[in-house]
Amino acid sequence: MKGKYLDLKKAIRFSRGGIVSKVLTKGGRIEATLFCMARGTAMSEHTSSREAHILVLKGNGVFTLAGKPLKMAPGVHIMMKPGTRHALKATGNLAFMLLLG
Repeated sequence: MKGKYLDLKKAIRFSRGGIVSKVLTKGGRIEATLFCMARGTAMSEHTSSREAHILVLKGNGVFTLAGKPLKMAPGVHIMMKPGTRHALKATGNLAFMLLLG
């Protein structure tokens, strides 16, 4: 097969009080990972050495980008340059796709 099909709505799974991540593609120019964060979970401030795109699929949260809080909700697309400080917190069950290029 020359492609891959995945129904993201069916792939979303939340763990009580935890964070679940599923690598969908790796090794090419773009890496894609599905993150499912239970309400109240957070990722502390960090950076990435690669350009990153966040596509919110379900739920809500707060994404802090270089010190500025941004609302996360379905349909939101956040873009980051390499080395940008960021953190996030799920205010409800939150699912998003992380694309690293």
